[in-house]
Amino acid sequence: MLRIYGIKNCDTMKTALAWLDAHGVAYEFIDYKKTDLVQEHLPDWNQRAGWESLLNRRGMMWKRLSDEERSDVDESKALALMVDYPTLIRRPVLDTGKALLVGFDPERYASELE
Repeated sequence: MLRIYGIKNCDTMKTALAWLDAHGVAYEFIDYKKTDLVQEHLPDWNQRAGWESLLNRRGMMWKRLSDEERSDVDESKALALMVDYPTLIRRPVLDTGKALLVGFDPERYASELE
């Protein structure tokens, strides 16, 4: 079964979940804001998708960070920030078992899931 990670109140998450439902794709939703799984899964996600695609630099949490936290971001700093602030992870993170899809792209979902 697919696992989709994110935050329940996120509009992009709602769109992705609606797409999965409309296409009859079974999934398990995991709210990483309510569980302590980010530190456990982040190394695998980084290896499979790369920290640059995981780090959401357009969201509210990024804007709330201090200038010091946002400056000179490299892999280790980005991973530490995402552990400290899971909402910095771009949503959704969909694990198909074969692929890790970061962000919602209906065309990519269709090609990977149908």
